[in-house]
Amino acid sequence: MQSNLQAFEQYLSGQKKYSPHTVRAYTKDLADFSSFISVNYDQNTLDDVNYSQIRSWVVALIESGNSPTSVNRKIASLKSYFKFLLRIKQISDNPLVKHKSLKAPKKIQIPFSEKELDQVLNYITYPEGFNGIRDRLIIELFYTTGMRRAELIGLKVSSVNTKDCTVKVLGKRNKERIVPLLHSVCQNIQDYLNEREKIDTYKSEYLFLTQKGVKLNDTFVYRIINLYFSGVSEKVKKSPHILRHTFATHLLNNGADLNSVKELLGHSSLASTQVYTHSSLAEIKKVYQEAHPRNQ
Repeated sequence: MQSNLQAFEQYLSGQKKYSPHTVRAYTKDLADFSSFISVNYDQNTLDDVNYSQIRSWVVALIESGNSPTSVNRKIASLKSYFKFLLRIKQISDNPLVKHKSLKAPKKIQIPFSEKELDQVLNYITYPEGFNGIRDRLIIELFYTTGMRRAELIGLKVSSVNTKDCTVKVLGKRNKERIVPLLHSVCQNIQDYLNEREKIDTYKSEYLFLTQKGVKLNDTFVYRIINLYFSGVSEKVKKSPHILRHTFATHLLNNGADLNSVKELLGHSSLASTQVYTHSSLAEIKKVYQEAHPRNQ
């Protein structure tokens, strides 16, 4: 007989269309809590836990050095599981119904400057041949489309339409969006595809490959971004997500409409996009201070 945990995992991947990475994160959080109540309460199922047991887990997590953001994410996994149990009528009350999330400090993501992007794309030296062309194109796509790391890794050769200069991006929960490409980027994609033919002996469907013709992974892409930006930027965090943040910030700073940026990023609501407006506001304040005649 299928367990409730197995049914929940299938529900996340099948009905909710969560990515394998997200499903693994949810199931790991549930496994961690299951281990906690087994050790501390000699209880072998999550289906009849109470809120005091969950609170004791929260305390244990904090004492172990977990951040409020990390704890909130773990509790969110539990919330989703209990909502699922209610949905399939395995429980009558949700033990987390009155739970309030821990207050977490807002982290300000500092985008790269236009000068830093100019240096990375136009002035540093890339390796000769396939690797250099691929690395530069990855950076360029992140900066000119704002796509997520998983979205870039999942791009297929068929995702790119160099005639119309567009790329089809498969986002969270399998939501597709069409993102326009600059004509210069289209040409660089074609140059990359020409080089790619020389190493793609297995005819992979994926756009970006290693020198051995293997699909890229998360760590590989992160290292590319960190490697090239380490030479031009002293910012602590240098990652694909910072490039996504930079894309949104630079568009807003240059007058782009918030709704348009929302669509380009693949956000489901404006609330998600508004986190990028703080940098835009800083730019507006700077222009205001420089331009207003009363500011002597």
